[in-house]
Amino acid sequence: MHLEADLHVHTVSSGHAYSTVAEYAACAARKGLKMIAVTDHGPAMPGGPHLYHFGNLNVLPLQYRGVEILRGVEANIVDREGKIDIPRAYLRRLDWVMAGFHTYCFPGGSVAENTEAMINAMKNPHVDAIVHPGNPEFQVEVTAVVEAAREYGVALEINNSSLGGSREGSETNCHKIAQLAAEKGITVIVSSDAHWCEDVGSFARALELVQEAGIQPEQILNASVTRIREYLSRKKEILKDYDAPKI
Repeated sequence: MHLEADLHVHTVSSGHAYSTVAEYAACAARKGLKMIAVTDHGPAMPGGPHLYHFGNLNVLPLQYRGVEILRGVEANIVDREGKIDIPRAYLRRLDWVMAGFHTYCFPGGSVAENTEAMINAMKNPHVDAIVHPGNPEFQVEVTAVVEAAREYGVALEINNSSLGGSREGSETNCHKIAQLAAEKGITVIVSSDAHWCEDVGSFARALELVQEAGIQPEQILNASVTRIREYLSRKKEILKDYDAPKI
């Protein structure tokens, strides 16, 4: 299966990644990708960029080296109410918003508390996807998370990096999530979570998992750039009402 976009990559701005936007676009073009989302960590991450970084993403070209570039963020869920570390004024300027748990950013808690926080984050209509929900450091009740993803129209990520050891022990949880996603027909994204440009579009382990789980190609948002554009267009309509000034 060929995926047309990688919706989760980190540049030098994340503080612990090692390539620029231009380098990612060049690598993506060489690998036959049509789109990438630049998703540096939110400011709660140690070494992460200031909010000004996200406010100035509009200087990026919409396309570079023939690759479409989405302005995005991997926001940090920072409390059990599901709050993320990017204010609404900045979220409005972004094309693609992901959220998830990270060490040093989220206090963690019981399975019930982690599940509540993740679901609360999904209720924010700016959030498009939940990243690495299978991370064993922050255990969640998988069935409740998948049901919430379906209810709130949020994609769940199958993270290739998690399956390569960056979040050791993720495989079992990721399999459960993928199997339930297949059963419920929810939308997923398959991502590299690249921190080095040559890893953009590295999906092999994650693709093997989703195919084993029975997830259909039409469930994978980034299998089609057209599908991504349609999704973002629908979200834009929803956000018009949400972000409209209250009288």
